[in-house]
Amino acid sequence: MDLFSHSWTALRTAVAELPDEDFARPSGCAGWLVRDLVCHLIIDAQDVLITLVTPTEAEPNRDAVTYWDIVEPPTGDDPLDALIVRLAAAYEQPWLLKFHLDDVGSAAGRAAELADPEVRVSTRDVVLTTGDYLSAYVLEWTLHHLDLIAYLTDAAEPPAEALARSREMLEEIAGAAFPPSFSDRDALLIGTGRRAPDGSQRAALGELAGRLPLAIG
Repeated sequence: MDLFSHSWTALRTAVAELPDEDFARPSGCAGWLVRDLVCHLIIDAQDVLITLVTPTEAEPNRDAVTYWDIVEPPTGDDPLDALIVRLAAAYEQPWLLKFHLDDVGSAAGRAAELADPEVRVSTRDVVLTTGDYLSAYVLEWTLHHLDLIAYLTDAAEPPAEALARSREMLEEIAGAAFPPSFSDRDALLIGTGRRAPDGSQRAALGELAGRLPLAIG
């Protein structure tokens, strides 16, 4: 849960420090500008708040790793993706996106700090403990932090411990370890299809290369 707070704070800080012109630059998410990604983060924060106040007595059927499903790689053509683009454009000014993310994001962060990790919550038709739910989001925040800075040279990187933990989670999802020669960032970008491996990296991946990318959702 501490890593949830650390990775989420780092991501929100990176957004807050962006100059206005960076909001019109592309992000690492297919079809999304940085402003669209920030709008998506606002919705993510709302989802966290909703989930944390949706307790259930049902038995958990997912954990921090199995929370994620393997989905088709994003193309930018999904109707929800298109909605995000329209919603982000409606903000018009970057400071409004920053303000809303800080407002809702700070609330989500406080709610996470106050949450009982043993309480069961329900979301997306699955049940898991609050601790597992928040741990799952370390991967979400870290990947989106990489998306945020994909084409930005001066933005802060995700925390090293968040990168390391996210790599571990992705390896558990894959059922195989990435080559030791891969940095945590390389493993996440290549493993999720955000970047294609070069020739030497593909050779190092071996059979795992044929199972990539692991698009999660």
